This record gives sequence, C-alpha cells and structure tokens, in this order.
Amino acid sequence: MIIMKLSIIIITWNQISYLKECLVSLEKLFDCIEVEIILVDNGSSDGSIEFVNSVYPNIRLIVNNRNKGVAFARNRGIEISKGEFILILDNDTVVNSQAIVGMLDYIQSHHDVGLCSCQLIDHLGNIQESWKEFPGFGLKLKNFFNIETKSNHKSYPNSPFEPFYVIGACQMIRRNVLESVGLLDENIFYGPEDADLCMRIRNSGWKIVYLPQYNIIHHWRRITNSRKLSLIAWKHICGLCYFYFKHKRIY
Repeated sequence: MIIMKLSIIIITWNQISYLKECLVSLEKLFDCIEVEIILVDNGSSDGSIEFVNSVYPNIRLIVNNRNKGVAFARNRGIEISKGEFILILDNDTVVNSQAIVGMLDYIQSHHDVGLCSCQLIDHLGNIQESWKEFPGFGLKLKNFFNIETKSNHKSYPNSPFEPFYVIGACQMIRRNVLESVGLLDENIFYGPEDADLCMRIRNSGWKIVYLPQYNIIHHWRRITNSRKLSLIAWKHICGLCYFYFKHKRIY
C-alpha cells in the first residue's frame, strides 16, 4: 500500500562509521518531502544495530542474522516499503536534499523514465564512473587486472542522458516498475544485480536516465577490487557467470 512519496532503502554490514555519516546527511530530507528510511543490516557485529535503535528510533530496521547478499537485503527492505518511489542507496554515501528532491522531481515529470540516478563524486569532488556500459567479460578482466581502457578516460556529459546502466549505489525507481519487472535477482550475491535490474527495466520499455546536474558523495569502497582473492570476490565472479548465462551475452 502506497502511503508516502519516497522510501529510502539502505543496507549495511560492519560499516558503522560510513553509516553514521550517511544517516546524518539524510536528516534534512525530512523537512523537504514525505519520506521513510528502511535500514537492512546484513549481520553486523560493530554496534550498528544498537546505534540505530538508540539514535534513530524512527528508522525501520530489518536485521539479518548473517550477510545474505546485496539483492536479498535490498529486496527485504523494498517488500516492506510504502513509498510511491524507492531510492536504493549505499551506506557509504553522503547525500543532500537538492539531489534527492531533484531526482524525484525529474522521475515524476518524465513518465517514460523507470529509473534514474545522479552524479556520484568522491570527497574531493572528483566524478566517479557510476554510469556503465554492458559489464562484459573482457571489460571485467581489464578491471580485475587494472588495465587502462578508453572508458577510464571517458568524458562526462553535463546534461541528462541514457546509459546502459547505473550502479546500485544510487538508484531511484518507480514502484510500479518493480512490480512489473520484479525485484533484484537474489541469485546474484554481490554484483551485477544492479546491471541486471537496469537491463530488465530497459527491456520492458522504460528509460534509465543519468542526471549529472545533481550529485552526492560516494566513498566507493570497491570491495572486490581491493580483495581479489576473498570469498566475496569469488561470489562476485559467480554472480557474473550467472548474469552472462541468464542474458545469453558475455560481451
């Protein structure tokens, strides 16, 4: 049942310092729009749950007993959400009201847009490559071995445009689009569930739009790049293989 304008879904896993900064940045948003925040904890042991319960009792909290992956956690948050629009947001972001309200205004006034995102920058103001081409096997290999590609030096448009997909750190989605195409694919533990969702939305006739006129800070931990031999990196590889088989495409 829709009873408000926007639901923000955040997942966290042992990142309390990032989470604190993210939640503080969201406080001013309550003065601008009707919004709820749903936090899904993926089995943290760093005091995140206790912190949220004591400081932000109005946040709707879901606690998983272990890390069950990005798609699983976000879906549990979406399932209990009550907003007409849903904002998927990473816990290592620092937002501002102008960006969130701007994205909301845009998607409301462009009825053919199913999902939109804004520009992501680091704490120094450097633009991140948050809009992507198809995550093909060759491109992923180059990323894994840190091989320079043309995309490492691509230009960043200053007006709205339609990329292949935008990363899941910030995705604003129409609820009726998710009801039509389905939630995130829980067969993918960590990446590329964001690309998969965007592909399904685009294939259903909706537009994916990147809005560079708005920006938020994203600390972008890039777990799989920094820990190439970890279990989560292996699960990322498994997710990619599943993704290629599902869409019958590897390039």
